[in-house]
Amino acid sequence: MTKKTTILIGFIGLKFLLQYLLISSEYDLQRDEYLHLDQANHLAWGYLSVPPFTSWTSYIIQSLGSSIFWIKFFPALYGALTIYVVWKAIEELGGNLFALILGATCVLFSALLRLNTLYQPNSFDVLSWTTLYFIVIKYIKTEDFRWLYMAAITFAIGFLNKYNIVFLFIGLLPSVLLTEHRKIFLKPSLYFAILVGLVIISPNLIWQYNNNFPVFQHLKELAETQLVNINRVDFLKSQLFFYAGSLIVIFSSFYALLFYKPFRKFRLFFFSIIFTLLVFVYFNAKDYYAIGIYPIYIALGAVFLADKLKEGWRRYLQPIAIVVPVLLFIPIYNVAFPNKSPEYIIQHSDKYKKLGMLRWEDGKDHSLPQDFADMLGWKELADKVDSIYLGLPNRSNTLILCDNYGQAGAINFYTNQNLRAVSFNADYIDWFDLTKKYENLISVKEAEEVSVELQKTSPLFQHSTFAGSITNRHAREFGTGIFVFTGAKMDITSIIKAEIDRKKNHH
Repeated sequence: MTKKTTILIGFIGLKFLLQYLLISSEYDLQRDEYLHLDQANHLAWGYLSVPPFTSWTSYIIQSLGSSIFWIKFFPALYGALTIYVVWKAIEELGGNLFALILGATCVLFSALLRLNTLYQPNSFDVLSWTTLYFIVIKYIKTEDFRWLYMAAITFAIGFLNKYNIVFLFIGLLPSVLLTEHRKIFLKPSLYFAILVGLVIISPNLIWQYNNNFPVFQHLKELAETQLVNINRVDFLKSQLFFYAGSLIVIFSSFYALLFYKPFRKFRLFFFSIIFTLLVFVYFNAKDYYAIGIYPIYIALGAVFLADKLKEGWRRYLQPIAIVVPVLLFIPIYNVAFPNKSPEYIIQHSDKYKKLGMLRWEDGKDHSLPQDFADMLGWKELADKVDSIYLGLPNRSNTLILCDNYGQAGAINFYTNQNLRAVSFNADYIDWFDLTKKYENLISVKEAEEVSVELQKTSPLFQHSTFAGSITNRHAREFGTGIFVFTGAKMDITSIIKAEIDRKKNHH
């Protein structure tokens, strides 16, 4: 085993170790994770929330037992593979051992540590961006048409994971046109490769067509409920924090792409990052959508710095360049990860507030960061619903109806009774069992709906009661209520079906 291979294995091992150490056991999973895991029970070529790739990973996790270890393994794996691709890109660009270590350090101690703690499509999205950029480098160096097919396949798999990769294409296209690489549009191989990519993504496109393109409705809802509170200046500021310890390396890559002779053929990357960020800013995108842009620029910058550091200064500057990302990670470690108790965060809220971490998607500051608050109260909810369900008559004919996908997903994940909670929210609207004749209803309502639920739903049943709520004050779902209705007076299944039709027609 060579020295390089040993060091690479060391980085990958450290990556996995850190991902398992960065989350305190006081926290549950985050609400999105429950939805993605539940997709394993409803495999399809598309979903209202995401393309199908995540459901395939969820199916593997389910086959392995759905333990927390495996749930956290896959985002860690995708993060480790991102380090590997950057390593290979540096080798492809002619980087030495210092460049390899610098690049791997910068990618390891970055926002990816936070991103890779959550089981969401974002980790594979970053890997897809980095791999596609690496393939562009390979094609530019070799002009081997086979890399065009690899690019098409990588784009297609990335597309089936998260539509965000379309922004990469939008930024790359004008960049190619501005450089000598525009000649690629005269090559038939390009269009055959595009055809291969279209064939791979066609099942999802057909699913979108058959379901009236819910992706556009999803984007509209995002724009109206979340993106409307995003400030474009804050988006650009966040880009500096994602790879704070690597800024010198990233900015060096910009200089190198313009003035470093060995990188002249890669100049399209200089234009690509500008166009891609402009598109993100124009669409008022969430800041983390752009995280996948930067790893390849770390590779470019690391190679340039390794070559250009003056020989007399290398013995001093090289260790400093490697240590800086690690040193800057230490204060980030203390605030950016759910490794501190909610009580600790509340007692030291000032430092979180200064970094804007207490601001949620509603544009307001809260006591905990939104993602942290979204990792509390779920098991409490599931345990209470389980207990309530066991005390019901004719419990097999009970509908568990939740206000949002987090509630439904958490109940389904933690249940000891093999329950199947549903919601009119997100993908759950397609997962109702309309073959049953429901006699009972367990209704899980968000805090603001608790006061009116009994009045609104009681007329449909013989008996009704408020059965409990989420009592964890730090949880985003604090105050979420659980109601029990028994002895249906009318056909509940028909009412549910009518509501599903109404919501789908409205959309």
